[in-house]
Amino acid sequence: MSARVYAVATMDTKGVEIAFVAERVRACGVEVVTVDVGTKDSPAVVPDVSRQQVAASLPTENVLGHVDRGEAVTAMSRALVEFLKAEHTAGRLAGVIGIGGGGGTALIAPAMRALPVGVPKLLVSTMASGNVGPYVDCSDITMMYSVVDVAGINSVSRRVLANAAAAIAGMARNPLSPTDEKPTLGMTMFGVTTPCVEAIRRSLEPRGYDCLVFHATGSGDRAMENLVRSGLIQGVIDVTTTAVADQVVGGVLPCGPQRFDAILAARIPYVLSVGALDMVNFGAKETVPPQFASRKLHVHNAHVTLMRTTPDENRQFARWIADKLNRSTAPLTLLIPELGISTIDAPGQPFHDPAADAALFEELERTLQQTEQRRIKRIARHINDPEFAAALVEEFLALRHSC
Repeated sequence: MSARVYAVATMDTKGVEIAFVAERVRACGVEVVTVDVGTKDSPAVVPDVSRQQVAASLPTENVLGHVDRGEAVTAMSRALVEFLKAEHTAGRLAGVIGIGGGGGTALIAPAMRALPVGVPKLLVSTMASGNVGPYVDCSDITMMYSVVDVAGINSVSRRVLANAAAAIAGMARNPLSPTDEKPTLGMTMFGVTTPCVEAIRRSLEPRGYDCLVFHATGSGDRAMENLVRSGLIQGVIDVTTTAVADQVVGGVLPCGPQRFDAILAARIPYVLSVGALDMVNFGAKETVPPQFASRKLHVHNAHVTLMRTTPDENRQFARWIADKLNRSTAPLTLLIPELGISTIDAPGQPFHDPAADAALFEELERTLQQTEQRRIKRIARHINDPEFAAALVEEFLALRHSC
């Protein structure tokens, strides 16, 4: 059976509209399957895949038995995740298009996010002109604003939905041809660790590596790990783990509770360091929470204020990281730059604090369970010294060649 586009909607309220989308996809010469994820009334148009079939993808839960609408939508969303993942794994899915208002968008988006990067995903939504971060997160969902509500086929919705159908059909019909791609390497960078990451990139690109640099802003961390999860990254040099500080202390750029999980699960060559764990990020200075008013602050620019971390906070970061890394089952190495972990953590710079750094390093050595495959190495250099970048490269290549 050839791969098809899956057209998803709550077909009790959006049945006519998704049927129109399906008709337009077929007019583009692409096979399409309509999927009903409604949780209330009977579908307005008979779907190709019923809500009962979707619900069966979550056999441990009575998906259609919830009375509360919020619980019903949440359960159906989880079922759709499993349904679409299974269809993709079976090779039947060439792309997904969904339509919806607030509820439908919240229901469909998680299933799209669960699909690998590169699988075509288009969501026509009334929510697409606002903050789409909660729906897209770090995935490659394409969101299209519906302009009018998804409520009937009219002079405006006909044009918008037809364009959306043509777009998903074009994506599905024109997948990127396989090529002999370079091995892909993920790296994390902040402005204060740029010299290190740039030196690594200059060293590894001539050796045939495709180096992807991610801004370590929490969302950048998640984007990198999403690509790891999708199999599009084959190794990681995680120079800048600063978002752990925001996660633990309460800054504005947290990494999220799943940081490191995808990398460890993938068992790919992994070298990491403690770049920029000397700082927690806030917005403009006046937005810094009052409990931190007496702390050492550095105004990076009008919109970013950095707060120097304390020895106690650094110990917390070390334990948070070690708790994750201790679960690893593949080789990894943590490299510690003894002379400083950011451009502003160097002699004469505002965040230079050897005692705070020492607390971080010593707690990592105390809590990380070192084995033959899980090691810590101290390097008597600053993180942005060329010699430290060279040590990261050397360690990564050694791990890659041993795998």
